[in-house]
Amino acid sequence: MKTIVKNIDRRKFVKTSAASAAAFMIVPRHVLGGVDHVAPSDTLYIAGIGVGGKGKSDLTSMAKSPNAKIAFLCDADDRMAVDSRNTFPEAPYFRDFREMLDKEGKNIDAVTVSTPDHTHAVAAMAAMQLGKHVYVQKPLTHSIKEARMLTEAARKYKVVTQMGNQYASDEPVRRTQEIIDAGLIGEVSKVYAWTNRPVWPQGIPTPQGSFDIPGELDWDLWLGPAAEIDFNPAYLPFNWRGWWAFGTGALGDMACHILDPFFRIFPVDYPTEVECSATTAWEGFFKVANYKDSCPSSSIIHLKFPRTDGKGDIKLIWMDGGLLPPRPEELEPDEDIGDFGNGFIFEGTKGKVFGNYNKGPILLPTSRMAEVEALPKTLKRVPEGHYVDWVNACLQGFGKAELSSPFDYAGPLTEAVLMGNLALRSYLLQEKDGRGRPMYPGRKKLLWDAQNMKITNFDSANEYVMRQYRSGWTLNN
Repeated sequence: MKTIVKNIDRRKFVKTSAASAAAFMIVPRHVLGGVDHVAPSDTLYIAGIGVGGKGKSDLTSMAKSPNAKIAFLCDADDRMAVDSRNTFPEAPYFRDFREMLDKEGKNIDAVTVSTPDHTHAVAAMAAMQLGKHVYVQKPLTHSIKEARMLTEAARKYKVVTQMGNQYASDEPVRRTQEIIDAGLIGEVSKVYAWTNRPVWPQGIPTPQGSFDIPGELDWDLWLGPAAEIDFNPAYLPFNWRGWWAFGTGALGDMACHILDPFFRIFPVDYPTEVECSATTAWEGFFKVANYKDSCPSSSIIHLKFPRTDGKGDIKLIWMDGGLLPPRPEELEPDEDIGDFGNGFIFEGTKGKVFGNYNKGPILLPTSRMAEVEALPKTLKRVPEGHYVDWVNACLQGFGKAELSSPFDYAGPLTEAVLMGNLALRSYLLQEKDGRGRPMYPGRKKLLWDAQNMKITNFDSANEYVMRQYRSGWTLNN
């Protein structure tokens, strides 16, 4: 599952933006404007869907490539689009990505999707069906089946894809792999991973009240495939992450970054089982709150992954909301190895590796770090970074370049991440007894049939494999 599958079909990149641009394609680059001029045939015309916040930083990062042209902008909330519209003033602006793709599809080569999680799949699928390369922010999708469908669609439509877990292209993950490949910590059977998220409200009651919809916001369009609910400013512009209808909580926000080294390095298949626990919210003395719409304020998730090399299983323990694993025994009581806000620990038979998201790795005990310094760099690096690497791959065409997080890799990673949310939602919605306590027959272990995308021992959990789209929205590949 974890192996990046290199695309094998050849697809010729054809520039079809405008008649005038097409006329220049036959003129040599040096005739057009000197050695630094980029010919139209060497330019990737990009449309941004969701261009506020992270969407803006995605576009500006891609624009660092001399071969990238931010050609169109789209956002359901005009307020969020202001900075991008000022940064790329020549790019026509739309609210509805469907209208943009319909009217300007022939002038678009690639699309970046940086909307809230619940709209990722429909926007990316619409672009791929038109043969557009896609870059989609993490997590790839809002639900498990959506991730499987986007993975299959990328192969079907032969487009270049990348998920926005940019850490996957950085130095620490490659150095960590070189440590593991060198056998410095032996065989790994347990992994801890954690984040200090959420840094937004979670584990809270559903917002109430009546509010006017701002004129700059198309609320119906912002909802997209999510169920129709009244507008509430509690959801925007960032706090949507903490609501199941739109976001995927702390796990969805950070796990595609933090778990990337685990998936990239170890030969694992889809998880076979998952269990969890979550912080209890209380409305009063011995009265459990039923905050079914909000993600929990903290949680622990246990996943088991079978190794594909026949060496047993790897157990992964995820923690969020400030919860942390035991301090490694290899550390002195006062030894400081850096920030524990976001990180992972790989426990092996010969030692441990600590990584704190974008720094490290640190071999434990730290007295062994000289062994790391002596290791040669054997893996290919990504000197131009996650974004420009995708731009370059799009210009080369389908099957010509290997990226850090194409959907063949990012899809299964996202499925495993969202398996944790499936467990959480099943756990949090358990029937309560007369005193408000969960009627839960022991900690339930959910068994997963990955091929059929089905929990085999608790059918109620399967409603979270694929969410229901409201009328007018579908996802077909």
